[in-house]
Amino acid sequence: MSLKDIQIQVDEWIKKYGVRYFSELTNMAQLTEEVGEVARIISRRYGDQSEKESDKNKDLGEELADVIFVVACLANQTGIDLENAFQKKLVATTRRDSERHVNNKKLK
Repeated sequence: MSLKDIQIQVDEWIKKYGVRYFSELTNMAQLTEEVGEVARIISRRYGDQSEKESDKNKDLGEELADVIFVVACLANQTGIDLENAFQKKLVATTRRDSERHVNNKKLK
């Protein structure tokens, strides 16, 4: 599934079930909340904190998908083509970092 497909599916879902998009500000707050849920799972499952019993059944994949859903909402309502934006970002990052990480002694 492409980023374009994700944006289309999210838009169709919003129109069918969501009534309308939340405001951009609300979606930004939602994105922050979803990223926080991802951070909580990773910090407790893979980091130094112990995992609470109530968090042990949390699905990291589901939480990452929540982040993608809200990002697609924000892109749709602000007229961003995520696939195009991602390709541009990959070109720019490659240009900037093509040798930086390869030559980083910390990563050897």
